[in-house]
Amino acid sequence: MQTAILVGLVLAVLWFLEKMLGTPMVIRPLVVSSLIGIVLGDAKTGIIIGATLELIFLGAIQIGGAVPPDVLVGAGLGTAFAILTGEGSEVALALALPIAILAQSLKVAVFIIRSWFMDFAVKLAKDANIKGLVALNLGGLILQCFMYFMVGFVAILFGSSTVEAFVENIPEVIMRGLTVAGGLLPAVGFALLLQPMMTTKNIIYFLLGFIMVSYLNLPILAITILGVILAFVITNEMNGKDSGTHDKTQENDGLEGLFDA
Repeated sequence: MQTAILVGLVLAVLWFLEKMLGTPMVIRPLVVSSLIGIVLGDAKTGIIIGATLELIFLGAIQIGGAVPPDVLVGAGLGTAFAILTGEGSEVALALALPIAILAQSLKVAVFIIRSWFMDFAVKLAKDANIKGLVALNLGGLILQCFMYFMVGFVAILFGSSTVEAFVENIPEVIMRGLTVAGGLLPAVGFALLLQPMMTTKNIIYFLLGFIMVSYLNLPILAITILGVILAFVITNEMNGKDSGTHDKTQENDGLEGLFDA
């Protein structure tokens, strides 16, 4: 019971802070899993799982009306079940995405319920009732926080033993398959993120990174530092060219004005 309450509170409080503080990204897996690990007494596993899930959910960001898989619930419950069952990141990787997709549907349901308040909000706006609008907005936020608390509470209270029994009865060959799949999921997350960025102008940089990893055997940190340096050099060079073009344009304009005079 206490564990279920703690997990539910972590999810609810993080969602509240995310919306009240202007989206400080506290619902990302790296934060969520770490906090879940702390409240469950295994911070190290929480941090490791959070870093791994962050790669999977890199592109899961809500933009406009699009509702992506719920990163908060997926990371939180995936990490909690992994720690409670003692199976580590393999279970977290296997459960996080399905749970996130299920929670996505619950979030859409809450959004539909909140849409019923719109007529009342319009009436408050017409009456210039600022306090009423603030209260209505907070009420909708608290409703979502309650949803997150109940999802975390019910899942841990009734699901941890079931999940533990399920994991213990998974055949070893399937567990190895889940481990392999878990290793591939971060690559899928990167692919989804890079898909809109893969253009003819950018592909040369991806090839450069591939060569540095595959043939030069450079570590990720070294490639990251080289990438930052390369971006800095290219950005400054482009700014210098733009500045030179601008200066030449001004010079030509001045000469034309002189001849016109």
